[in-house]
Amino acid sequence: MPEAVDTCSLATPASVCRTKHLHLRCSVDFTRRTLSGTAALTVQSQEDNLRSLVSVPKELVALMSAIRDGEAPDPEDPSRKIYRFRQKTESMLKIAEDLGGQYVWGQYDLLVLPPSFPYGGMENPCLTFVTPTLLAGDKSLSNVIAHEISHSWTGNLVTNKTWDHFWLNEGHTVYLERHICGRLFGEKFRHFHALGGWGELQNSIKTFGETSPFTKLVVDLSDTDPDVAYSSVPYEKGFALLFYLEQLLGGPEVFLGFLKAYVKEFSYKSITTDDWKDFLYSHFKDKAKDDDLSSFNVTDLKDLSSHQRSEFLAQVLQRAPLPLGHIKRMQEVYNFNAINNSEIRFRWLRLCIQSKWEEAIPLALKMATEQGRMKFTRPLFKDLAAFDKSHDQAVRTFQEHRARMHPVTAMLVGKDLKVD
Repeated sequence: MPEAVDTCSLATPASVCRTKHLHLRCSVDFTRRTLSGTAALTVQSQEDNLRSLVSVPKELVALMSAIRDGEAPDPEDPSRKIYRFRQKTESMLKIAEDLGGQYVWGQYDLLVLPPSFPYGGMENPCLTFVTPTLLAGDKSLSNVIAHEISHSWTGNLVTNKTWDHFWLNEGHTVYLERHICGRLFGEKFRHFHALGGWGELQNSIKTFGETSPFTKLVVDLSDTDPDVAYSSVPYEKGFALLFYLEQLLGGPEVFLGFLKAYVKEFSYKSITTDDWKDFLYSHFKDKAKDDDLSSFNVTDLKDLSSHQRSEFLAQVLQRAPLPLGHIKRMQEVYNFNAINNSEIRFRWLRLCIQSKWEEAIPLALKMATEQGRMKFTRPLFKDLAAFDKSHDQAVRTFQEHRARMHPVTAMLVGKDLKVD
């Protein structure tokens, strides 16, 4: 069978591109901060002019004409030249190859563009464009170079099929970038940048609004200019998902193994989030499924103090609702129903009701009425009212006990339940 051709690419790996040769005569004022110029352009059809041994996404082909700049004699050795732009590029490339697989593009160059360039970098294959604002003088902004290098795998080798799935490019690239920097500067450096990225994500969500569709990881841009939706969301929300999966599925080395396999599987292809998700599930098919609860063990909480057990349930409650099978298994193994500590019991019963376990309804109603502390009573009644199987019981039980409640408690619970 003939080799499949990705229509989103300029060429398949084994072919030679067919292109038109551009005869360009150009006059440019390079002394200005914002370049401008005039050009006379003629086009002559030719073949075999541009040879691509690697499949290149069409949108990543770029032309650049520039005067070489940035060199200076070494004062200690006149035979050598010093370049202002001195990052750990070679080390980054070697680390990236270790993380993502072979660098297939042959050459890697960096081109510093004029100050008007609107981005930190642009990952054109073989030649990355970067902003001159990276020239800090102390190499402190090298993470941008690590980011653009990482695009050689995630973005250029494996590409999002449409802008709706832009996070596939940028989320994976930020993830690789931070691992490269972690190898160079230490794991704490990686976590430090992850923390900063989380702050950037919060800023973007605040700008758009929490309910904006542009805060989604996969967006619908069918009627929207992608530049209008551009933000840190695909970068940092994408990274946050991958970082969470790293912790969930076995740690950095395990998840980096997945990443390398992902690049190998989808090299020279343009994919969607569903393609990524299907491969994720396939790669980690040996991990526990939702109905595999054998890992629950009575010793899990044996050595925890009451405060620690309470906090454990508080953390689990943030992820509610849980699958009902998980709740039943937790009761079977840990027997939370037998615990009298009010803080633990309160969190456990809220978890049960939010996960829609009908057997817990009588226990939750009992705790909501046998004491009057609003910290416990109001949230329990709210949860019970939100559960369709217990809503009517919650209202009826409140009305039965209302006269025996403190007036403030009765008033506020009545408002919560919308009972006059």
